[in-house]
Amino acid sequence: MMLGRVGLWLLPAVAAASPLKAERHLVRDQEGYAAALSRVEAGDVIVLASGEWRDFDMVVTGRGTADEPIAVVAERPGTVFLTGQSSLRIGGEHVVVSGLVFRDGYSPRGEVISFRRTKDDLARNSRVTQVVIDRFNKPDRFESDYWVGIYGRNNRFDHSHLVGKTNQGVTLAVRLDAPESRENGHRIDHNYFGPRPVLGSNGGETIRIGTSKYSMFRSGTIVENNVFDRCDGEVEIISNKSNGNVYRGNLFLNSRGALTLRHGDDTLVERNVFLGGGKDHTGGIRVINRNQTVRFNYMEGLRGSGFASALTVMNGVPNSPVNRYVQVDNARIERNTVIDSARITLGAGADEERSAAPVNSVFAGNLLGGAGEGTFVEVDSDISGIAVDRNAVVRGEVHSAAAHLRKVQARMERAANGLLYPVDPALADVGAPRDLAPIALSDVGVDWYPKPGAQADFGFSGTVTRVAPGEDTLARAVAAAAPGDVLLLEPGVHIANRVIAVDKMLTIRGPEAAGAERRESAIVRFTRPSLVELREGGNLRLANLVIDGALAPDSVGNAVIRTSAFPLKANFRVELDAVTVRDLVVNKSFAVLAIGKGALADRVIIRDSLFAGITGPIVSAQAETDDFGRYNVEYLDIADSTFADVGGPAAAVYRGGTDESTFGPIVTVSGNTFRNVGRTGAGQDASLHLHGVQVASLAGNSFENAAPPVVEHTVGTPATAIVGNRFAQTPPPVVRELVFPGEPRAELRDNETIPEESL
Repeated sequence: MMLGRVGLWLLPAVAAASPLKAERHLVRDQEGYAAALSRVEAGDVIVLASGEWRDFDMVVTGRGTADEPIAVVAERPGTVFLTGQSSLRIGGEHVVVSGLVFRDGYSPRGEVISFRRTKDDLARNSRVTQVVIDRFNKPDRFESDYWVGIYGRNNRFDHSHLVGKTNQGVTLAVRLDAPESRENGHRIDHNYFGPRPVLGSNGGETIRIGTSKYSMFRSGTIVENNVFDRCDGEVEIISNKSNGNVYRGNLFLNSRGALTLRHGDDTLVERNVFLGGGKDHTGGIRVINRNQTVRFNYMEGLRGSGFASALTVMNGVPNSPVNRYVQVDNARIERNTVIDSARITLGAGADEERSAAPVNSVFAGNLLGGAGEGTFVEVDSDISGIAVDRNAVVRGEVHSAAAHLRKVQARMERAANGLLYPVDPALADVGAPRDLAPIALSDVGVDWYPKPGAQADFGFSGTVTRVAPGEDTLARAVAAAAPGDVLLLEPGVHIANRVIAVDKMLTIRGPEAAGAERRESAIVRFTRPSLVELREGGNLRLANLVIDGALAPDSVGNAVIRTSAFPLKANFRVELDAVTVRDLVVNKSFAVLAIGKGALADRVIIRDSLFAGITGPIVSAQAETDDFGRYNVEYLDIADSTFADVGGPAAAVYRGGTDESTFGPIVTVSGNTFRNVGRTGAGQDASLHLHGVQVASLAGNSFENAAPPVVEHTVGTPATAIVGNRFAQTPPPVVRELVFPGEPRAELRDNETIPEESL
């Protein structure tokens, strides 16, 4: 076997532990790797040659020692790519793996990296460091896996880069399903957990330690000095489900959700920094169970409420089963700063089941400052079991049950560490300590693989290509376009004779013009059942166009824009701005946008547009009807548009099931006119049909000779506001509670109803 030289990049701890007698095996293919592994001994290093290692079921096992570990490393960092159906399993003890990149594929197993070779060969005293997993997702977003599964004892996962998980399943899980994996002493540190988009379902946590079933066992895992950047998968960024864990020195950037002490006791959460940047649903720390300590944390710019408040103390279930909510008992919440944040919630989730208020707990020395209108410190149940001492509220309204919280006038200044502190020396012992130092992005992950920047917007390439009218000129232009391009349609008629596949971010627009001239300048017609099919990576903006369905055939499932028949791993965006869509009447259910099963739109925006002569729905986001808590659109915004003679609802949005792990769908409908909309005649008339939507705002709309908007609440604490609308020859809005036993939970005010005889 050819002997290679380990590069200087290999961590000193490994290099220094390699004795003179140790062998260094440079291997160039899987056969060579297997041969080297079969004779590896303590202190040996296997070096993987730079290049692509496709469909590599990589296994490392052996018996190293603390002074002479077995190491498997890349020839050069960032040059060994595991692609296709590849995975890594580690058994034995004192094994180190470093420098690998997983991309362009997915694991055929339940984990990409597993700290066990088999159920009987668990890793101990082993380490995975400087590893990248980049969008290594299952093809079906609802096929579950972990990217990292940690078993055994005293293992470390550090200085690694995990970004872009879109399929169901925890990004990193610590498993306690065997006695050999409990009291484990694992360390998870200095990792970059990059953007994880909204999953639209339960199972989108970034880290989970334990499960409900094993939550009574001690894990003893330390999670410290990591960065969580735009980790938006679900309500729980971190889900603690075991005893005795420590979360210290982590930085949460613009991440929806919260660090949640879901199950298990004796947890320490200290010196973490949460920066929400004013983003929706960004939260801090949620406290449940016994003997939890939350101290010296800093939270700024958080906009979450309820379970995702900056600080949440839950109500529990009396004699709770392991999978519900254990009463908060002996929680110590001390010396935290919450500033420029929307909500602190005490006794959250109180209802007939969650009736056990917090007891024997302390809330002391915290610096609190709200943002915006409404109640900043909210109280949902009895809080007499929380002793309040030495706190200072510098801004925001406080619920009457927490009126004993001290309110102070305080000027805040930003210190050298970038955090805000009160200038008044009398408040020096309130809030987060001044020596708190948020970890830098440069100190986490690897320095040889780029961290993703801000999300790209439409037109980011700066390239604008003119498209002449004619047959299939648009299809050819789309095929030739690069991501971020703009296709400018020249005046005239553009005919598409095949479905146009969009697999990139693309803008298609007509000339800038005003009024009717704008709406008739560039006209697009299509002779297939759909004009556009969104495929993996597709994002589409249409502007200043007329889309005419007169040439479309009569086919089942007609839609101007539809998603691929195959599940889409990545979320997508669709925008229609100053678009006219007309004459979709060839069959009885011709939709404008149809989102299929296994697809999720981050956002759909419709503004200043006209829809006329359409038999089906405008936006159909109702494919996930199996009631697993999944849905098809996170944000739907419809504004300043007109809908006339539309057979289906302007929006049909469905989220079923009883899961509470997600924030959406969130639907905003404002300033629109609905004229003869939603009258199907099939007993399900609705101008808007919103089932299971979590936030619905209908404001300033006019409904004329239309079916009523129908809102059906199913789960959680939905917020529905129907305000300032006009209903002429239209029944009043319908709000139904399908789970909650009380009166409909909706704000209905300042709406005007005009009966037919008054017109």
